[in-house]
Amino acid sequence: MAGGDWRGMDRATLSKAYDNSGAVAGSSATMAALRARSAAFRERQAGALDLPYGEGERQRFDLFRCGRAGAPLLAFIHGGYWQRNDKHGFSALAEGPLARGLDVAMIGYTLCPGATMTALCAEIPAALSALRAHANPPRLVVSGWSAGGHLAALAMTCPEVDAGLAVSGIFDLAPIRRTALDDALHLTEDEVAALSPIRHLPRRAGPLTVAYGAGELPELCRQSQVYQAAWAGTGLPGDLLALPGDDHFTVLDQMIRPDGALTEAALRLATG
Repeated sequence: MAGGDWRGMDRATLSKAYDNSGAVAGSSATMAALRARSAAFRERQAGALDLPYGEGERQRFDLFRCGRAGAPLLAFIHGGYWQRNDKHGFSALAEGPLARGLDVAMIGYTLCPGATMTALCAEIPAALSALRAHANPPRLVVSGWSAGGHLAALAMTCPEVDAGLAVSGIFDLAPIRRTALDDALHLTEDEVAALSPIRHLPRRAGPLTVAYGAGELPELCRQSQVYQAAWAGTGLPGDLLALPGDDHFTVLDQMIRPDGALTEAALRLATG
């Protein structure tokens, strides 16, 4: 099991243990390149953009069709520790799944501190319900990266969801409340209890693949390992996918590429 006992870390040490950007040299350039690639993708790829699922400015989703009738749908939730980024910056991740015959939706949501974590988390089920009604897919796979991985795991209890792919996620919010990230999140003890996926494993659910880069921070690796072990320990279907050579940011290329490991995982989940 990666990492040590986070409970023994002081705030500065624990904050560093979750500082993905600080841990990966050139991460800001990598994300800038992803935003540029995503903008170019939207220029050449027809899609229905900014479809509302609520009244909030960010309560929108983008829907890209692969051109195959009755295609399964991959619904992706962006990351940024619940307080950064937007769905447009991740459009390029649709490239791989579209090439393999999946429709792809990119879900936006209100960022903290503009919303509480409770309100933010409630937006995702609303988005999935709207997507199911709008796209009417035969099978819906919810996915997300980093904070989006957390939100995807929470969404496994939604009736609209048939399977899930949580990438580099946070599944226990208790350590986060003791880091500098909480300056924007303002997590309460009740929210930690209510919104940590590891504390609310469903009795029944579709298969969930928990994926992460083997080169990620130990705390991120540990979060995925512990959560998937708990998931499997209850008899729920799914698997753990560690990606050798990838860090918290290069792991995204595994979905951009049609032959990437995350694209392959999404396809397996989408076809049942």
